[in-house]
Amino acid sequence: MKSDGPRSTPAARVREVTEARLAAALVLSDLRHGEFLDPSFDRRTAALDPRDRRFARELVYGTLRRRAWLDALFQDRVRGGLGRLEDDVLDLLRLGAYQLRYMRSVPPYAAIGQTVEQVKQRAGVGAAKLANAVLRRLDREGADAVPALPQDPIDALALECSHPRWLIARWVARWGESETRRLLEANNAEPPLVARPVHAVREQVEAMLESAGVEVADAPLVDSIVLAGQLSSLTSLGAFRQGLFHLQDPASTLVTMYASFPEGAVVADVCAAPGGKSVELAHRAKVVFSSDVSSPRMRRVLENRERLDLPNIVAYVADARKPALRSVDALLIDAPCTGTGTFRRHPDARWRLKPSDLAVMPAMQREIIRAAATMARPGGLLVYSTCSLETEENDAPIERFLAEHKEWTLEPPPEGAVPATVLDAGRLRVLPQRHGVDGAFAARLRRAS
Repeated sequence: MKSDGPRSTPAARVREVTEARLAAALVLSDLRHGEFLDPSFDRRTAALDPRDRRFARELVYGTLRRRAWLDALFQDRVRGGLGRLEDDVLDLLRLGAYQLRYMRSVPPYAAIGQTVEQVKQRAGVGAAKLANAVLRRLDREGADAVPALPQDPIDALALECSHPRWLIARWVARWGESETRRLLEANNAEPPLVARPVHAVREQVEAMLESAGVEVADAPLVDSIVLAGQLSSLTSLGAFRQGLFHLQDPASTLVTMYASFPEGAVVADVCAAPGGKSVELAHRAKVVFSSDVSSPRMRRVLENRERLDLPNIVAYVADARKPALRSVDALLIDAPCTGTGTFRRHPDARWRLKPSDLAVMPAMQREIIRAAATMARPGGLLVYSTCSLETEENDAPIERFLAEHKEWTLEPPPEGAVPATVLDAGRLRVLPQRHGVDGAFAARLRRAS
């Protein structure tokens, strides 16, 4: 991939910062001010052409995945330590160092020159001289520029794999050091785009994609298609415009397969945005009442419904803690959570998360389960799911709900609904380090008749 932005001479590229790099710096600034990565990135790169947008995405998401390692490189090369740097300057140094170390298609002169120019514009000549010295030293040292690893194995993992120490300590206590390392490495990998067929069999969608020059492969665990290789524009594909597939990680698909709601059911999908699970449920349901508390996020549900021609999805804005329906046949609660199973897709989340979140989120989840469960008719089904790996958000809320509501019992899905490898005592448990997809949890409950 030619990834150095607009076509121009080397000197011009250094003098004039490319739009992709400008956008990347703005995204990192947005994150520091509390925004989430995906909406910030979409807004900041909306005007870029597909090639520059890909460049900006690799730069931003890669920098976030390697942030701790990059900071350790600077620590010994910035006199006085990172604490002396302005936030904007540190952001730009990270972006520049990531280009030097990980983006092989970017010439060193471009990575250094463009970064120095941005620092000069943001923080003045003095800061630009510092950035120039630090990045040129990293370039000279090349592969020899490696931070010393701490003696403590958890500290070493936190540095090598660029995750918060407190999270790694939790995971090592649960799975051991070797499996935790595999999880961290999975989190630092670029996730694939996975197409889930709609209104068509997989072979038909594959044939259309291949005829458009898209390289395809089989997705793990589900009957979906990995869009391999480089994709110039998703929305230009005929199969996409015709509504023959939507994008969904296999972990999310497994949740709806595990749910196994009956044909012709009246279904409620609460906390539904952006709506991928509603799409899957709509294949078999009579109607899917798809709701979320976020009005902007519900626009994605409406867009999916129109593009995929699924009129049996009824979308509305509602708080799951204040149910608007009664006597539905089946209910999916895709609860808000810490998202620790989707760090490869949301690398900003690992740095935003705090230990206190594992007390706050479960309290909200318990409140949502108790309220939303009143929507199910006697004999109806409830499936609670998250994209978290944490027991406080998965098993604990379910155990507490079952203890407090004796009319509900855990009911595993029908045999063969999902691969046996993702079942754990009747519950769905998908782990990135074991299954090669995002993380997910689900529990299927039946209300007594």
